[in-house]
Amino acid sequence: MLQQAFNGLVGGAFYALLALGLSVIFGMLGVVNLAHGAFYMLGAFGAFIALDSFGLNFWVSLVLVPPLMGVAGIVLERLFVRRLTPLDPLYNFLFTFGLALILQDLVKREYGVNSQPYPRPSQLDRTFDLGLFIYPAYQVFVLVISAVVCAAVWLILTRTRVGMIVRAATERPELTRALGIDVGRWVTPVFGFGIALAAFAGVLAAPMRAVNPLMGSDLIITVFAVVVIGGLGSVFGSVAAGFAVGVVSALGNLYIPSLSQTLVFILMAAVLLWRPAGLFGREEAFR
Repeated sequence: MLQQAFNGLVGGAFYALLALGLSVIFGMLGVVNLAHGAFYMLGAFGAFIALDSFGLNFWVSLVLVPPLMGVAGIVLERLFVRRLTPLDPLYNFLFTFGLALILQDLVKREYGVNSQPYPRPSQLDRTFDLGLFIYPAYQVFVLVISAVVCAAVWLILTRTRVGMIVRAATERPELTRALGIDVGRWVTPVFGFGIALAAFAGVLAAPMRAVNPLMGSDLIITVFAVVVIGGLGSVFGSVAAGFAVGVVSALGNLYIPSLSQTLVFILMAAVLLWRPAGLFGREEAFR
């Protein structure tokens, strides 16, 4: 049971990183970014291409690919998302959905639908003795680095002036504007940052999961459930719900495998019946 719970924490690390980016983007722009999973997939393929075409190892990809995807997100926001934001939210919803399909098909056209192999870094291609069980070193690294990144983002958002402005604009954009802060100037870098987090999770997933064009679409539905459970626009809620959902899914797969695929959505429905705004969301936003 403990080993399966640890598996859940590792899986939840990906949910937490993706949900964190989604939550920040939704909180500031009010955009449900359906292309988030596609950028997660592009992060994994970016690591694969960097190794296959340029001989760049995992560590270099982990440093280079997320900022490059972040720049792509900034360009995307400036050219398209910003123009659609004043309109009905359905326009950005449909745009990001269409963009996800386009990106998936472009990758399919170049690499097909078969999974591409990506080796684990040699430094982590071993096991750790965690006392009660032996565990692959790479999975331990994924859990630790994800927790560190989430904690670092939380510290930046809560302990710096820039972070406080971004958090205020994310969680209460109308009140932030009323206080004279130009929320618009923070929109573009925050959108790029959210995309960079998705790409970072994709690079981490490359040595551990199948690198294929559909890897993002297989994951993003669960990530949206995580964001809803944590509370739309709540940064802390997204991270906490990400790890919690990972553990619940893993234990459900162990004890009630017949419900393993739907357990997350049963949990989401139960949370929404109890708190329509999610565990850490603001009730007033739904009145």
